[in-house]
Amino acid sequence: MQEQAPPPPHVSTMSGDNEARQPTCCETLCSLLLFQVVGGLVMLFLGGFIMFVCWAFYKPHQIRATVASATLSNLTVVSSASSAGEVSYNLAVNLSLFNPSSDVDIYYDTINAELRFRDAVLGPAANGTSPPEFYQRTETSHDVRLEFDYGRGVAVASDAAGELQTEVKSGGAVSLDLHVHLRVSYTYRTTIRQKTRVRCSLSIPVKAEGRGPGVGVGVGGAVASGDQCRVKYPRW
Repeated sequence: MQEQAPPPPHVSTMSGDNEARQPTCCETLCSLLLFQVVGGLVMLFLGGFIMFVCWAFYKPHQIRATVASATLSNLTVVSSASSAGEVSYNLAVNLSLFNPSSDVDIYYDTINAELRFRDAVLGPAANGTSPPEFYQRTETSHDVRLEFDYGRGVAVASDAAGELQTEVKSGGAVSLDLHVHLRVSYTYRTTIRQKTRVRCSLSIPVKAEGRGPGVGVGVGGAVASGDQCRVKYPRW
């Protein structure tokens, strides 16, 4: 019986079975892009972590805000049950800001203020802020003057105008709320920016000054309270 010849050896059509496949141009570009994205995210995370560590070790004490003085003049309230009321006035507030930290300086980038009576906005913005921005060293105090010039009047809700008019006629004190929005930068080897809100309650005794610009008698008064305001920081 004739023996069959063995099959011919297998010949690979590739240059070598163990030779690695060369990546295409598209694959190389995608790999580089992915590497850059991952590297950017890592650097961003490390930067945030370093800032957090610096903040944890050198976090300053809260800014202390105090109303040094407040002067109210030409306050006139026009109230109507059927329509919106109108309030005209001039108010100047000296706000004292103290940096109690012994390590961290503070730069006040922006200072925005508004005046309220209950929930009604009597002054959406201060007409004058002096200084508008400043640099504060450690353990120092700085005064900021806020001026609200609304002699031409501002429209308010009728119920708020009625309540304010009642306070004026009572011959006692007028209760106002000063809201100050700060954008500050803490500097110690690095810079950390933060928004801070300050709320000051003003209780100003008033008395008649004479005929005001609207219906009724304009009143005014002054106070050197020294009352400490509430300072609120955002939660981390």
